[in-house]
Amino acid sequence: LVADLPFGAYLTPQAAASNGVRLVKEGRADAVKLEGGVRAAEQVRAMVDAGLAVMGHVGFTPQSVAQLGGYRVQGRSAAEARSLLEDAEALQEAGCFAVVLEMVPAPVAALITSRLRVPTIGIGAGGGTSGQVQVFHDVLGLYDKMSPRFSHQFARLEGPMRAALGRYCAAVKRRSFPARRHSFGMSDAETRLLEDEFGPPPPPPAPPA
Repeated sequence: LVADLPFGAYLTPQAAASNGVRLVKEGRADAVKLEGGVRAAEQVRAMVDAGLAVMGHVGFTPQSVAQLGGYRVQGRSAAEARSLLEDAEALQEAGCFAVVLEMVPAPVAALITSRLRVPTIGIGAGGGTSGQVQVFHDVLGLYDKMSPRFSHQFARLEGPMRAALGRYCAAVKRRSFPARRHSFGMSDAETRLLEDEFGPPPPPPAPPA
């Protein structure tokens, strides 16, 4: 289980190490992930020195979406691609065991993958990375009105889920759920002992009109 360090939780190497350790100890993560390349290398070193397994993330970095000017592909020019390679290499040398490449042109992602010793995980980075990751909600089609270009809806579950939740709410309101088969009882003898002490239980509330 790889958990993202929250925005602002790794502004300094000391904060990164402290918060990373906390995420593993209290959040029960196996590893932590942070965004940024060269500028995050010192934070990675501090976390690795603290005994953490660290995954890097370059390209489009969601925590910096406003700074990047929105949801934009990164590395479209040769100069930007070179910078991304430097970022990925810096993370590798700092101790990352893998690097996420997000919204990066496929040729750039393939080049970075070929130059690194550690695996790359792509999302919107073509098929040339070592592995792939997708957002759970996108894969299952939980947001039918929005689907990123780099994702594929392997199911469309928003409609069925909304319908199921609607049926659940309706059943609760009309008091048909939970029914007796969904509930736990007591033996007759224990029920009588309880009623002798406190009286019979009140009748269930009537369904709303």
